[in-house]
Amino acid sequence: MAPARDQIKNGECEKPLEQLKLLSEKVDGDQLVHLLEYASALQICRQYADSNKVLILADRLADQLDYTSVSRVTGAALLNEEMIQYKGDTFEKLFINVMAALNFIQLGQFDSALVEVRRINDKFKKLNSENKKKFELNSLSQYLSGLIYELEGQFDDACISYRTAYKIESTYRGVAMDMLRACWLANRSSEFELLVKEVQPTTEELSRVKSARKNEVIVLFMQGWGPRKAFRANDRSFPELVHVPSQVQSISAQLTKDQLKSQIVYDVEKAAIATLNDDFASYVARRIGSRIAKEVVAANLKQKDQALGQIAHFIMVASERPDLRQWSMLPQTFQIIRFIAPTDQSVVKFVGLDSSGNVIQDIETIETQKLKKSKIFILRSLR
Repeated sequence: MAPARDQIKNGECEKPLEQLKLLSEKVDGDQLVHLLEYASALQICRQYADSNKVLILADRLADQLDYTSVSRVTGAALLNEEMIQYKGDTFEKLFINVMAALNFIQLGQFDSALVEVRRINDKFKKLNSENKKKFELNSLSQYLSGLIYELEGQFDDACISYRTAYKIESTYRGVAMDMLRACWLANRSSEFELLVKEVQPTTEELSRVKSARKNEVIVLFMQGWGPRKAFRANDRSFPELVHVPSQVQSISAQLTKDQLKSQIVYDVEKAAIATLNDDFASYVARRIGSRIAKEVVAANLKQKDQALGQIAHFIMVASERPDLRQWSMLPQTFQIIRFIAPTDQSVVKFVGLDSSGNVIQDIETIETQKLKKSKIFILRSLR
């Protein structure tokens, strides 16, 4: 995937899309991960409808939990886990519908976006019914549904969705402010007052929450690259997720009277690492079973040929490695900027900021003068 990622990062689309399309069409053990990468590449290249077609295929394939080969399972036990059909991590299966919802938002198909959000919640409930721990991704699905309901003027539903997202993950200030705004617009006075006491907004924040929100520009920013799988530092037979550095840490809207900076509403890296760690016990169990299988095979061979058994044991143990396949084109964080479309500017420029707040990249220029109602834009930086 490295060449395709590098090309897309440099603004190229034709070559990497062609390469990923060919890989995604191969019916092999890697097809699911190639479908996911191809769908992300299409989304980055703004081919949203095509991206969703691929995501539908990926979602169907991920649901085929029994789609395995006996020979591949045996190979995974005796050699390495990358020989087995890749089924996707729990986190990735949930994120398929997130990315589909974002595509539908870009296409202006909000009803379809809400369908994808509901599918996320259905998957989440299924995981909980299987005694899985709570996965943080559900906060993002609730936040997205809140955005959609708000844009559709369904403020009561928006208040409920934002509040659910905030209860799951109360770290992010942007989520709290959106919750207060929606509950204020929904005229849920008693609930609003209770939430104000809990959130404790500043006077300026409270004023913004209560101000009129006509012709609002809402920018959902996908920043950087998610964490990448690598060999665990203290044991190479297990995987871990490592941080992928990004120069652009946030974006700023260049307004005449103000410079607004994006705020994080969801941390993909944090949630992905937490999910992998939650699944770590299953990795350990598979490694133990694999080592036992190797010992049995080697012992049987030693009964016939001592040297052959020792060589086989060495080869099987030396070849042990975890499954490092993953959906590598997900962003590191989701961030938000909201502001009233300025009357003194026909366009608004968005720039990327480093960790010190310095401008290091031109992201995009958005025309705002002709907005007749609030609108959401989705931007991404790969730098």
